[in-house]
Amino acid sequence: MNPQVWWWLARATGIVAWCTVTASIVWGLTLSSKLVRRRKVPAWLLDLHRYLGTLTLVFVGVHLAALVADSYVDFSVRDLFVPMASAWRPGAVAWGIVAFYLLLLVQISSWCMKRLPRRVWHRIHLASFAVFVAGTVHAALAGADRTELAVQFAAVAGTTVVVFLVFLRVLNASGAVADRDERIRRPPAPAAAPATEALPAR
Repeated sequence: MNPQVWWWLARATGIVAWCTVTASIVWGLTLSSKLVRRRKVPAWLLDLHRYLGTLTLVFVGVHLAALVADSYVDFSVRDLFVPMASAWRPGAVAWGIVAFYLLLLVQISSWCMKRLPRRVWHRIHLASFAVFVAGTVHAALAGADRTELAVQFAAVAGTTVVVFLVFLRVLNASGAVADRDERIRRPPAPAAAPATEALPAR
C-alpha cells in the first residue's frame, strides 16, 4: 500500500478517536447530570456512552497499526507502547501512550461493570477525564492537522462543552450533598400521640 495512504489513515483515525472519546464523555456527563430523562430515552441511547468508548478503542487500534505500517515516520511497536521511547517528539507520543493505557483501563472496567463494586467502577471510570486531557495534549503536540482551522475549532468546541458539563455535574453533586446534609441535620418530626379509645359511658 502507498505509504501516503498509511499516513493519511493514521491522521484520520487519530482525529476520529479524539472525536468519539469526546462524544462519549459528553454523553456520559449529559446522562449523569440528568439533562435528559432516562425514562424517555431508548435503551440503545443509554448504552451509547459505552459503545462510543469501545469505538474509540477500535479507532486507536487502527491509528497505532497505521503508524507502524507507515514509513514517513519510522515507529516501532516499542515506540508506541513505551513512553519516551520514540525518537520523534517523545513527549507528544508519551501523552498518547498514557491516554491509550487509561482508555484501555476504563473500557475493561466498563465491560466488567456488573462484576465490580459500584464504588470501584466509579473511581476507575473517572479516569475518562484523564483520557480526554492526555488525548487532547497528544493531539495538540503531535497531530499533523493541529494547524487546520476546522480541527482547532472542533478542539475548542469539544473542550468547552466538556468543561461546561463537568462544571454542571459538580454543581448538581454539590446540591445533592447539601440536600442530604440538610435532611440529616433536620430534627425528626414528633411522633403522633396514639389515639385513645373512648371510655364507655357508665
